[in-house]
Amino acid sequence: MKRAITLAGGGPAAGLHIGVLEGLENAKLTFDVWALSCIGAWVGIIYNQWQTSDKADQTYLFFRDHVFRDNVSYSRFPVNTVFGPDLETMTSAVLKFLSDPSSYENLFLPDKIANAFRETVSFWSDPGNWSRKGDINLWVLDQVLAVHPLSRFLTSLMYLSSVNGLSKIYYQDSSFLSTIKFDNLFQHSNLFIYHNAWNLSKKELQLFSNIKSDGYKDIGPQSLCACSALPFIEETVTIDDEIYCEGALIDTVNFSQLIEDHRDLDEIWVSRIVDIKQSRAPENIKDALGNLCMLFAGALGDDDVKLFKYHAREDGWQGRIYDIEVGNVNFDWNHSNLDNGRKRGRDAVTKVVHFSKFVECYLDHNDKQGAADWANKLPESYPLGLIAKVLTADAAGATAQAREKLIDRLLKAWGKNIERELGKTFYKAADLKRLIQDLWASGLPG
Repeated sequence: MKRAITLAGGGPAAGLHIGVLEGLENAKLTFDVWALSCIGAWVGIIYNQWQTSDKADQTYLFFRDHVFRDNVSYSRFPVNTVFGPDLETMTSAVLKFLSDPSSYENLFLPDKIANAFRETVSFWSDPGNWSRKGDINLWVLDQVLAVHPLSRFLTSLMYLSSVNGLSKIYYQDSSFLSTIKFDNLFQHSNLFIYHNAWNLSKKELQLFSNIKSDGYKDIGPQSLCACSALPFIEETVTIDDEIYCEGALIDTVNFSQLIEDHRDLDEIWVSRIVDIKQSRAPENIKDALGNLCMLFAGALGDDDVKLFKYHAREDGWQGRIYDIEVGNVNFDWNHSNLDNGRKRGRDAVTKVVHFSKFVECYLDHNDKQGAADWANKLPESYPLGLIAKVLTADAAGATAQAREKLIDRLLKAWGKNIERELGKTFYKAADLKRLIQDLWASGLPG
């Protein structure tokens, strides 16, 4: 059995990936191909640097000690421990801006000031405007700030200087990055590990891998930082004189070349920790920045998975895709979120593991009693779990009434779309056909 796993982006939801990997580790499931992006690349690379049997525990400790902040400290400083301001670059940018004569052009605009004075007199002479908060805010913006020379200068300094991000992770002499043993990745001759980043210089997606001379660039500290350099959050990273930023907003779960490079894959496990439902009404700027990530990555992640599944079927790939959905994401970089995410990730992957064991018994070994034992572990709230329970109802000794209730719940969950929904997991025509025929034989309406 040759398997691939994809770990998607999601920033502070890293704990969910760690929990997923812990659950897979406990189930003794191993993966030959690792397709990574953004925080998924950090988790996947750090996980695979270890030579021990408790990789998930070691990965958790790394993020707890080096990235996430303790709850008390975070409560009044809601920033992780590695998003540091690039003081040297910022200082250089300010000095360059101050010394550039063009920075002082168009600061004093007499005609605009005169017009603002007229607009101000007209606006405030009408008492009806005095209670209109929106109009007052626009007056401040357009007739005060936009025309005041000092305001114009400070605003241009903020937006037009050469600072291209709020923080920076990659430093050549970083003690934080030196704790990651990248050399260990290249010792895994039996593993193919790769992540993406967007090449701003060439306007194309670049892949980085742990296999030398495979046509992709080599994974390293620069590439790892580049793959998470989300614009407006982190600075871009230069590699071989080319500028890179995050690739997750182009290919969230990094499916690029997965099937093309690995035609012999039997299974692909997808851990996407964000979806469009993760966005919520922000209570503060911290939440608003979280939404900035989740809205783009969530919507794109949903679409990427759907498109990849269509691509897999159109390409004639024969295998199974196990989709792990972990639920709500918390935007906090604190220990509580890391711990909660780890538990929820472990819980989410457990039912998918149990379903995969059911499939192995039912389809691969024709072991209906073993399949029934695994089906019994699956919750009825999980539609694939209902499929397993219906198919093994006889082997489990279920009564006719119990089977009818299971079928009724399955129809309520998926209606007439059962074959289409199963087709999102099973890409071998013979497997899908057998499951549908056996469901009909079990009493499911045709």
